Amino acid sequence: MEKPTKKPIARVVKTVERAVGRRDLVLARKSIRDSLVSLAGLIGCPVRNEEGREIGRLVDVVIQHGHDAYPPVSGLIVKVGLRKSFIDGARIAKLSHNEIQLSSTTINLTDYKRVEGASLLDGDVLDHQIVDVNGLRVVRCSDLYLAPLDKEIRVVGVDTSFVTFLRRIFPGAIGRRAMPQHVLDWSTFASLADTSGVVKTSGSKTALSQLRAADLADLIEDLAGREQTALIEMLDPELAADALEEMEDEELQGLLRGLPEARAAELLSRMEPDESAEVLRDLDDEHREDILKAMDIKVANQLRQLIAFDETIAGGIMTTHMVIARENDTVGQALARLVENRDRDISDGVVIVDSKGKLIDHIQIIELVAAKPSIPLSDLVGPPYPTSVQIDSHLDEVIEEFSNNRGASIVVIDDKGKPVGRILADDLVDALKPEETHRLSKGTGALS
Repeated sequence: MEKPTKKPIARVVKTVERAVGRRDLVLARKSIRDSLVSLAGLIGCPVRNEEGREIGRLVDVVIQHGHDAYPPVSGLIVKVGLRKSFIDGARIAKLSHNEIQLSSTTINLTDYKRVEGASLLDGDVLDHQIVDVNGLRVVRCSDLYLAPLDKEIRVVGVDTSFVTFLRRIFPGAIGRRAMPQHVLDWSTFASLADTSGVVKTSGSKTALSQLRAADLADLIEDLAGREQTALIEMLDPELAADALEEMEDEELQGLLRGLPEARAAELLSRMEPDESAEVLRDLDDEHREDILKAMDIKVANQLRQLIAFDETIAGGIMTTHMVIARENDTVGQALARLVENRDRDISDGVVIVDSKGKLIDHIQIIELVAAKPSIPLSDLVGPPYPTSVQIDSHLDEVIEEFSNNRGASIVVIDDKGKPVGRILADDLVDALKPEETHRLSKGTGALS
């Protein structure tokens, strides 16, 4: 007896499970798989009233942005004579592979006007780039699949295969036939639909928020134009800023040119100051000033000061993010200040200053945690004392201090001995030429 071949339905379930690693997806339901209708196949098909009389041909399907894992169809764009009219999605009574039937004989046809938050499945999503949030890749949408779900017609599946793109070239029924083995669950994708926003799903947004900043940076760099901007808009601002810090300089410059000044200002304000300053230096003067004007005045002035420094001196590569405490503050107060600034990269401790604001010491977090909260910080001051460099120290001197110190960071002070910033090891590496990096890592041991 011949071994039975695996059915397409079994294959699609396996494909979905492999893609997302769970079974709680609508494509795992047989009723949904059996009712899949290809969007590409529907375009141009007749739209009929309750009596079966054709009233027009389908031009596009409209969905509204929201947080549904499977966005419902909010309306149809139908060509009636020479007009493109809008029909409410609630009027859809039956959806098949080659036609749509409405629930009412009397239809109030109105000319279609795009509203904020709306996306056209054919015009904005089909054949455009989408993000596979589970596979960490950017793919092109070859087809979308609709099906009845929770008493509405919803987008439930997506096909990214080249085979499906090719089959759409052929006219007739073959171009409208669903191929289950290529259909993946829509909730695992993020469609970057148009410049006003994205087709958000709760599942895809949650998955994106769990990705590493470096992985998100790779996704952003793989996108282009409106899709790149839309993905940035989809992300939480803090996460977006972290991702931008991981991007290649040229890619980041191109992205900022495509963002509104207010959005660019928001993201750059959330980045590490040294990273923001480096980006702003490379922008043309007019664009840089437009972004700085859109920022909080205090942040903008801080960045202007950093931009003014040459990148070959300490001030040009330092970050101004640090926690400063006075020697008569208590350990508990210092720890509370660290908690307040937990979103910033200040994990290496607290800078201690005297009554005149001059640098005394740099206390590591582990020392603070081990001490009694009630004792003054002055009780913890002692050798080894922190390494520091003047704000105008040349890069060679900074390298020398890192070589001798071998710490995670060094403190930058002004001509009065007051701390104005700190330099991290990775900031130094970013500032070095490839041959200098090689020399530093092999010869001095500063990065060990």
